[in-house]
Amino acid sequence: MDKRGRQKGCKGLLALILFTLAAGHLWSGPFWIDLESGGAFTGYNDVQIPSDTGTRFSLADDLDPDAVWFFRLRLGADFGRNSLSFLYAPLRITSNGTVNKDITFRDTLFPAGTNLEGTYTFNSYRLTWSYTLIDERRFRFAAGITGKIRDASIKLKSESDEEIRKNIGFVPLIHLDARWNVAERYSFVISGDGLAAPQGRAEDFMAALLYRPEPDIELRLGYRILEGGADGGGEVYTFGMFHYILAGIRYRI
Repeated sequence: MDKRGRQKGCKGLLALILFTLAAGHLWSGPFWIDLESGGAFTGYNDVQIPSDTGTRFSLADDLDPDAVWFFRLRLGADFGRNSLSFLYAPLRITSNGTVNKDITFRDTLFPAGTNLEGTYTFNSYRLTWSYTLIDERRFRFAAGITGKIRDASIKLKSESDEEIRKNIGFVPLIHLDARWNVAERYSFVISGDGLAAPQGRAEDFMAALLYRPEPDIELRLGYRILEGGADGGGEVYTFGMFHYILAGIRYRI
């Protein structure tokens, strides 16, 4: 993560926090805004396109991925035991280096020893409904469904060639949220979306410690894992895992 990237990430997070606090003066009701930012790191990122004739390679092992700043914005509202929210979660990671083997990517040959740049983009838009099943003093558990639209692409380029594979699709997920109140102002939460099928899987879960300095403000520090991919039966093979170190704020309006 270079200096310019850190500065951009800090400025973006500060702007989102200021917007969140200012928004509280514009509306009243059961609404809330949730902002999250931090660093994202690649665990593994394996690609083969097409999956029957292309070359399988790693954007994490064969090339050197950048660590990047990320942010997420969620808008929501609570109505009794029901909660409805919308999430915008972009992610873009660039990898660079040379590979000691020929790579065929989307029918374009990138010879061994070529300087390559791979760009992995995975932007997520999600609408989530959840219902609180357990609401006790020490423990709260909610479950629901998430409709996710993924706007993803994988690009590989050299000085002479460039190929990109784009995909936009809809994925239904199961949403889970469990919270343990460990002290008056502190809680521990595990929350996220996930689903597995024969064609692929998707998991996005967070574990974090929450602190409430005020009834309408919730701060958190924690870890998030984003993992999944698809094996499209000859069309595409892509599976990746990404680790997030996060800080977040939720402000109830």
